[in-house]
Amino acid sequence: MYGGIFLCVRYSVYSMQSDAAFSLVRDNLSDALVLELRNRIVDSRLAPGDRINEVQLSQQLGVSRTPLREALARLAHEGALRAVPRIGYFVRPLTLEEFSQIYPIRALLDPEALRLSGIPTRERLERLRDLNEQIAEARDADAAIALDDVWHMELVAECPNKILLELIEQFIRRTRRYEIALMREQENVATANTGHKTILAALRRRDLDAACDALRENLQDGYEPIAAWLRGRA
Repeated sequence: MYGGIFLCVRYSVYSMQSDAAFSLVRDNLSDALVLELRNRIVDSRLAPGDRINEVQLSQQLGVSRTPLREALARLAHEGALRAVPRIGYFVRPLTLEEFSQIYPIRALLDPEALRLSGIPTRERLERLRDLNEQIAEARDADAAIALDDVWHMELVAECPNKILLELIEQFIRRTRRYEIALMREQENVATANTGHKTILAALRRRDLDAACDALRENLQDGYEPIAAWLRGRA
């Protein structure tokens, strides 16, 4: 599977106890902090434009500032925060303008990567089927999003254009906080799951063109639900 951020994905449930503390059962504290802070941004518990108070936040979460800073840097890398040298991090707003510019790009990149990958092996198709079953059974939006990201990278793993794959990973990171709102609704998880099945069916028929078309449609399906959510926030 291409891309180190997808190689060691493990899924487990963590339960929120309060703003002051949360129970972690994930392997990596920084991973859990990224999930928690990303959800706080989506829910406006960390409001647009707010400066992150690292001391206060580390106390609220019951963690040291080292993993917190690592999590903040990762969120800045994916565009959720704005880093200002010698000052700190500020929450970037979720806007329809940004979303409408970045979200459609995946529908251009991924089908081309699949075309270059060609028909996957039987073993890869089985892995994709298994991953899609896990998506259907995901207990929360974060798990569904992570599994969906892994599914899409597995689909195009044989693409020989590594720059193209890096671009896909980049846009996966940029859209992740927007997709939380999408995957919180089970009907949207079901839509993604059905789209994946359509892609796999085309690949089993060895119809690469149909699979690329289905992939493009799958990546476009999420646009309107997220756009509607953003309009509602505005």
